[in-house]
Amino acid sequence: MALKGVVLAGGSGSRLFPLTLVTNKHLLPVYDRPMIYYPLLTLREMGCEQVMVVVGGRSVGDVLELLHDGSDIGLNLTYRYQRGALGIAHAIGLAREFADEDPIAIVLGDNILHGPLREFADEFANGDAQAGAVLKEVPDPERFGVAEFDEIGQLVNFEEKPEHPKSNLIPIGVYLFRPSVFDVIDTLEPSARGEFEITDLLNHYLRQRSLSHTVFAGDWEDAGTIESLMESNRFASTFAGEMPIQTDHDPAEVDS
Repeated sequence: MALKGVVLAGGSGSRLFPLTLVTNKHLLPVYDRPMIYYPLLTLREMGCEQVMVVVGGRSVGDVLELLHDGSDIGLNLTYRYQRGALGIAHAIGLAREFADEDPIAIVLGDNILHGPLREFADEFANGDAQAGAVLKEVPDPERFGVAEFDEIGQLVNFEEKPEHPKSNLIPIGVYLFRPSVFDVIDTLEPSARGEFEITDLLNHYLRQRSLSHTVFAGDWEDAGTIESLMESNRFASTFAGEMPIQTDHDPAEVDS
């Protein structure tokens, strides 16, 4: 069964102001390429050939001008527009027609990942779980949704930005779902901040005991703040050569 990919590249990028006053944050440079290339190449390495990019806000035309149909990077791209900041779960819901009957892999557009994900993706695509999440241990879990485990080590809950985290493991913005996810999204209620939360979606599958997870053995950065964007540039410089951009454009032909 083919695994399709979705990159979530909407949002205003308010934590990156004033850089994002003039462009979409996913077009900001991270080392030697625009940020959005990293999640796209991650999905390519996970085995996805068809990828939908969910865009929003301004500079949508610039995203299309950069990526076109995706053939330059070995992908077949389509696009959907998300109006407003309605949350990750809402953005995933926009992929209903794109997914059709196939499982989908979601990667957040400001995620910079280096490490093995293909095995987990293949196991999910060929397995029985209805949802999957990639976790990572971090020193500051209170900034994120945090995984909670019971006394025998089973994952039982995700809590959004808790004041007192119950673990250091967080979902790092890589999710997998079967098409049943769209019916689940239809049942969600917006949170106090008016968004359809990914933690609510994941917790539904935990209650159904149909969510698989893996702890990421590689390295990860969230390039969503000024500080983490700076760190992402350093981080990406250590492995960018291992994630080549397949392109038809010869840099030598570009005038300096």
